[in-house]
Amino acid sequence: MKIGLIGYGKGGRFFHAPLLASLPGATFAGVVTRSPERRQTLNKDYPNVPAFDSLGDLVAAGVDAVVISTPLASRRALILEAIELGIPVVSDKPFAPSANDAQALVDAAERKGVLLGVYQNRRWDSDFLTVRKLIDQGVLGEITRFESRVERYSPSSVGKESGGGILRDLGSHLVDQALLLFGPVTRVYAELLFPTPEQTVDHGFFVSLIHEQGVTSHLWGNCLQNAQGPRFRVNGSQGCYTVEGLDGQEAAALAGLSPRSEGERWGVEEHRRWGWFEQGEHRERVPSERGDWLAFYRQWQEAVMNQRPNPVDARDAVASAKVLDAARISALEGRVIAL
Repeated sequence: MKIGLIGYGKGGRFFHAPLLASLPGATFAGVVTRSPERRQTLNKDYPNVPAFDSLGDLVAAGVDAVVISTPLASRRALILEAIELGIPVVSDKPFAPSANDAQALVDAAERKGVLLGVYQNRRWDSDFLTVRKLIDQGVLGEITRFESRVERYSPSSVGKESGGGILRDLGSHLVDQALLLFGPVTRVYAELLFPTPEQTVDHGFFVSLIHEQGVTSHLWGNCLQNAQGPRFRVNGSQGCYTVEGLDGQEAAALAGLSPRSEGERWGVEEHRRWGWFEQGEHRERVPSERGDWLAFYRQWQEAVMNQRPNPVDARDAVASAKVLDAARISALEGRVIAL
């Protein structure tokens, strides 16, 4: 299987290329970038991977699928171009700037019979896999409240429009995880933070979701938070699970590591990051599951080559986008939105 990548900025270089180059049974076939500096970086990182001027040139050279990791503003046109060319396509997140835009992309892919997926890699974070395991095994009992945070102190991220703001960017992960665990939402309340009243790109958010099954999800994202809260706190009738810090795969990728270079060490957390199960005075450590971002691409490979299930159906991203749209309206108008 030959896979091409469109875009070699931070996302393409660190969060896609190392996985594509590590995927067994696949060839990292090329990168579309016109930037001379990024072409030099690509040649340094992957000397045998060619650069192309356009998606059309890459497809003409021969690929079985493409991955699009460009700024949000340019993503829609590239996804549609790949669909028109009949090439299975993975879109980075956020998938689209609105639910209507997301649905239009899904409709286009279905009309052409093209497989369309969304790179929700944090479904394979070590901490989230641990949360899913504890819930599936009934360790926490009936879940009542789910708290999820991705908070950082990164002033350089303030005002960046490439991801559509922190709500659209980080929020796409947190909403996707909440919907995956607890299903559809009936009510949305949100608050947004902006650097100045004139700014339209948020740098922080709080979102409260009421799920149809009765669970309440509280989600936070921020790039100017000096004191980060727990990554997850999950309350159930039989106990509570908490875990601090972030999954280590991001830091590993930014350090130039990959599943290929690390082998069985990739995604392993238990020797440096534990969660806690607590019930009353009882407290015990919970080892983290092994994180596995490469699982997305292994499953995508099977979906393309052997018609196996899509690891992240684009319709899931439409559902998340509806929640994110409602959250923005809620924050700007100061009211609860019913879905």
